[in-house]
Amino acid sequence: MTNRAADAFLFFRAWLSAPLRVASVTPSGRALSSLITTEISAETGTVIELGPGTGVFTEALLHRGVSEENLVLVEYGAEFAKQLGDRYPGARTVQMDAAQLRKLPLHGTAPVGAVVSGLPLLSMPLRKVLRILEGAFSHLRHGGAFYQFTYGPRCPIARPLLDRLGLKATYVGGTFANIPPAAVYRITRRRPWQDVDRMHRNLFPDGRRTLS
Repeated sequence: MTNRAADAFLFFRAWLSAPLRVASVTPSGRALSSLITTEISAETGTVIELGPGTGVFTEALLHRGVSEENLVLVEYGAEFAKQLGDRYPGARTVQMDAAQLRKLPLHGTAPVGAVVSGLPLLSMPLRKVLRILEGAFSHLRHGGAFYQFTYGPRCPIARPLLDRLGLKATYVGGTFANIPPAAVYRITRRRPWQDVDRMHRNLFPDGRRTLS
């Protein structure tokens, strides 16, 4: 069995066991991989990839010039995490829930310039999406961006949530060459992140950082 066929089988098996977590029966195609990484290069610095699965976006990032040493692969599925660790030994593969991203230590690495997300945000509770975004932007340097794809007709992050976190979404592009067709959005800060932290302290004086 070729690597591509083996990856497709692994992906399909993972989808059967957890359809809401994987959200697709096949890995993303090359057109989407190229689109979601189009603004990333070797100069981006550290790139965190959320839900890399079989590594389709990871390969695209390497082709863009990002070194393995500047990749942090955050994968919840044990079957995918093991394969990623074997396939990309120079990268840092972490098996964890992306909602815990804020706790991820990144000492000694280059500043994080981008987060590339392959997570099915539309199938997640709003509280979990909030924690994922909070964690991602706690690591992103000033000017860094969070890239998210969707199979839906609009940005998968609701406008009220973007407003609450002081973020804005920009449409990067879409591709009909992917199955199913997909679009990519860039999420960036709309105001200094320390202002967002201050806002959360006012909203959640007891220290909670989730929606009620």
